[in-house]
Amino acid sequence: MPEGRILIVEDEHIVAMGIKRMLKNMGYTLAGVASSGEDAINKAESTFPDLVLMDIMLKGEMNGIEAAKEIKERLGIPVVYLTACSESKIVEHAWRTGPLGYIVKPFDEKDLQKSIDVALRRQRMEKKELEKGSDNSESSLEKPAKVSEKTLDKCERKFRKVHEPIEYAERSQNLK
Repeated sequence: MPEGRILIVEDEHIVAMGIKRMLKNMGYTLAGVASSGEDAINKAESTFPDLVLMDIMLKGEMNGIEAAKEIKERLGIPVVYLTACSESKIVEHAWRTGPLGYIVKPFDEKDLQKSIDVALRRQRMEKKELEKGSDNSESSLEKPAKVSEKTLDKCERKFRKVHEPIEYAERSQNLK
């Protein structure tokens, strides 16, 4: 059975309930559901989930990118973005926050499962690397930097994979 407590941040109730059902089917524990950036931060502080599934476009003062950045910086909780947004500037801004994944809506249970599994494994591996590094005081400053570089490289490759088709589609639309 999968291990992991997951917080869903989605302002469309029907979509949130669909994600909740998928997580239950996959065997994950639901840490809660939030519908705004502010609510997401509060729920993350009170439930301390292993992962946050974050919609980018949220109603209210704070969007999902701002909320994700705050959650990651203050609590160290990783985020996977779930969004229908494919505007290149927004996607690029989202990647700068260092998410562990980015899923474009609509998605199915299999896509969600793979993204969550990868994100949770990466989080556990990075945590182990950091713990190993803290055992050896001389190398403790070097190891986290190596992990961060690997993570950035992976994110950049994934960003290009998502970003290039979007740019192509935008250019094609501008030609018409």
